[in-house]
Amino acid sequence: MAAPIYISIHDEIREAIDAGRWAPGDKIPAERELAEQFDVSRMTLRQAIMLLVEEGVLDRRVGSGTYVAEQKVQDRLNGVMSFTELMKVAGKKASSKTITYHIGKASASEVAHLNLAENADVLRMERVRYGDNEAIAFEVASIPAALVEGLTREELTSSLYETLGQERNIHVARAQQTVTAAAVNERVAELLDIKRADPVLIMRQVSFDGNNQPFEYVRTQYVGSRFEFYFEH
Repeated sequence: MAAPIYISIHDEIREAIDAGRWAPGDKIPAERELAEQFDVSRMTLRQAIMLLVEEGVLDRRVGSGTYVAEQKVQDRLNGVMSFTELMKVAGKKASSKTITYHIGKASASEVAHLNLAENADVLRMERVRYGDNEAIAFEVASIPAALVEGLTREELTSSLYETLGQERNIHVARAQQTVTAAAVNERVAELLDIKRADPVLIMRQVSFDGNNQPFEYVRTQYVGSRFEFYFEH
């Protein structure tokens, strides 16, 4: 299955940055200019840009423009919990709403993070995660399509870790996590019932199984006023 157009644009912009066409801190051309360059609508172009923002490649600054993200200082975070477990610890009932669910060609970032062949497919699903019916986070999860073949949408969207553990004997052995702060875009703000440009915490996580193989790449935007990270070392 061919990748959506915005994924192809995402890959081209990512390749241009990797090749040094734009350096960290550089402002990239305006959406209108890029849309004309790629011969697509501004909506399609914006999808590609926002995916790069969610991945930490680009940085959108309200009233200023979009820039190649600077390299950020990282701190090691310990502990991997599913969203359901996080809510249970907080004394809240977890639930979710699936926004999109699609199997298609992996993006360049998904290929890199999941150690896939360039023509591999991934299951990519977007979900809003709730605690006691209040929107807490917007999540984009990518899983190699080969790992979930034969599993139903209901099984994977209701409890991904539990399903992979029971049906595929895949469990999280370790994870690489990064957390950054950003201003939420209009689409995600509407889904989370917050205002555009409100602060969100973005966690990017790659989960590895017992054989040290990556099986999940997740980008999650947590509402800054409703969630905080706490790690005890």
